[in-house]
Amino acid sequence: MSCHVVHTAKPRSNSCLPWAGSALFGAAMGCVAWSLTVWARAYCDAGYDAGGRFELNFLLPLVVGAEALVGLAAQAIGRRLVLRAPTAVRVSLPTVLVVVATVWPAWWFFATRGTLDGYPGDSGLCPVSNVPPQWPDWIPV
Repeated sequence: MSCHVVHTAKPRSNSCLPWAGSALFGAAMGCVAWSLTVWARAYCDAGYDAGGRFELNFLLPLVVGAEALVGLAAQAIGRRLVLRAPTAVRVSLPTVLVVVATVWPAWWFFATRGTLDGYPGDSGLCPVSNVPPQWPDWIPV
């Protein structure tokens, strides 16, 4: 009778965990972008009429799905770039690519669909740019 030792500390190279994490992170960024967009429109009351809410609800699965696909694509590109790289680069580059590739479209979606510049808002709480006053000044929209 023989005993086999299983090494669980070292992840297998064919693990699906990075792929699932990339897709979930992308989907989460899509949810964050959509939530920020809804919040900005509702707070400023710009584009939050029945048609605007329908548009946002229609875009929810599209934004979440697109961000998940962006996360997967960034993971694939990152893994392709680091085939013969040192271990630190092999681990960090795909992660950095996934974060950058999913945060940028989320920010773009909020900036273009959430803050409707020049749209007449009825709440009186926001400037003409329809950027809520709580939005940090150091993050451009």
